[in-house]
Amino acid sequence: MSMVVNPAGTSTSTNYTSQTDAVSKTQVDYQSFLKLLVAQMKNQDPTNPMDSTQYMAQLASFSNVEQSVQMNQKLDQMLQSNTLAQADAIIGRTVTSPDGAITGKVTEVKLYSDGIVAVLDNGKEVVVGTGVKIS
Repeated sequence: MSMVVNPAGTSTSTNYTSQTDAVSKTQVDYQSFLKLLVAQMKNQDPTNPMDSTQYMAQLASFSNVEQSVQMNQKLDQMLQSNTLAQADAIIGRTVTSPDGAITGKVTEVKLYSDGIVAVLDNGKEVVVGTGVKIS
């Protein structure tokens, strides 16, 4: 039993790399924001300083964006884990297409960015989706 990951599709390593890039970009942007904020504070006109509530509002807004990015990354990781678990669960089981025309035992599973394709022992493939029977 083997699992094939489509090179053009989404694989765990590809998503991990893109998620790592997104995290590092977020951290870089956050660090840049803090540097700009400190520079703004240092270079403001001492006779007419900027209101501190504006600083806090800017910082809070940027923190909310950063937290949203991190939450989306965690959700993507959960979806990937769920897809892998579904793929693993159907290997060795019998799958029947929604119209009943194709049936067979699953020998391998191909993961694509938009779904799972079961490769059957008779060489045919079935897209695992709505209406597919697994027994």
